[in-house]
Amino acid sequence: MSVATYIAEAMTRSSWIRKMFEEGARLKAQFGEENVYDFSLGNPDVTPPKSFFSTLQSLASQPDPKAHGYMPNAGFMSARTTIAKKVAKDHSIDISGDYVILTCGAAGGLNVALKTILNPGEEVIVPKPYFVEYGFYIANHNGIINLVPTKSDFALDIDAIEKAINEKTRAVLINSPNNPTGVIYSHEDITRLAALLQRYSEKFGKPIYLLSDEPYRELVYDNITVPSILSHYTHSMVVSSFSKTLSLPGERIGYIAINPSMPEADIVMAGLILCNRILGFVNAPALMQRVVEKIAFDTVDVKAYSTRRDLICEGLQKAGYSFVKPKGAFYVFCKSPLEDDVVFVKHLLNFNILAVPGVGFGGPGFFRLAFCVPEKVIEKSMPQFKKALESLS
Repeated sequence: MSVATYIAEAMTRSSWIRKMFEEGARLKAQFGEENVYDFSLGNPDVTPPKSFFSTLQSLASQPDPKAHGYMPNAGFMSARTTIAKKVAKDHSIDISGDYVILTCGAAGGLNVALKTILNPGEEVIVPKPYFVEYGFYIANHNGIINLVPTKSDFALDIDAIEKAINEKTRAVLINSPNNPTGVIYSHEDITRLAALLQRYSEKFGKPIYLLSDEPYRELVYDNITVPSILSHYTHSMVVSSFSKTLSLPGERIGYIAINPSMPEADIVMAGLILCNRILGFVNAPALMQRVVEKIAFDTVDVKAYSTRRDLICEGLQKAGYSFVKPKGAFYVFCKSPLEDDVVFVKHLLNFNILAVPGVGFGGPGFFRLAFCVPEKVIEKSMPQFKKALESLS
């Protein structure tokens, strides 16, 4: 075989998001882009804030060669310090730049964190539905993903998590606001989860880490607050990026922040810094580090996503679809009218609608719509959604 067996097997079950993206290209070529309603890819389309362009132009015009050279493996300390101030504000804790590391996006940050803490065969508990790449990230570092169900409204099921904990459990990985459901886990559930992990860490005599993947933290609606992980639990790490908050997914700039009160926090940081280097990421892009240092507290126009959220939810409800209204991120996770969500997603293609089946997120019987698209796409698609549903009867 020309590639590793594991990779060959992974390719056969490759991302549904990518498959639908490719199907979209075919439909757009056939029917015209304006007649295809592509909700498959969570690619931010809101323009970055004006401060990004002015800052980028200013920094790029400075003729200092050191600005583009090698740096400490954790990133520029000035940038780490600024992001620590943002983390302190978001999580209501005291934290310095010594406990922040700049990474190549949240994906790079998660791989760094998992490589740092996982021993071969240890497990990471992940509530489902979940971001499709988590299983691959965990397997990259010889870990095992342990999927647990959530409640009917996609809230954390703390009892299910407790049943999944065993002596091999090394971490729990959560994503809030969640992709694909848009759910924000409650303060009460985070408090209960932290107490649970503390109890079992003491029972087993080793820490169970709580990792929180938070690239959508600023994309929240209805004045809801995302609970702080770092202020709830000692052995916690937050992994985030500026892909969504600044609409910069292609610039690959993110970070890891750990709870500074964590026992052996300095050793953990040293491990993270080493893994950031030996995984081949080496450093987050120098120019982007300097950019986010200047604009870390800025965000895109969240109202644009809020308007789209309301528009698509109202339209889907009128068309007869069932879903939990998202409180954050830019996804709606709808109940499939057919038991087989893959069959229904293929049915939607007949109406030039591109969605992603929930089975790819560990949520069979549902399908995901990414509403980071122009409002006119949402408006034009609603009659098609209604026709697709009515045609089943």
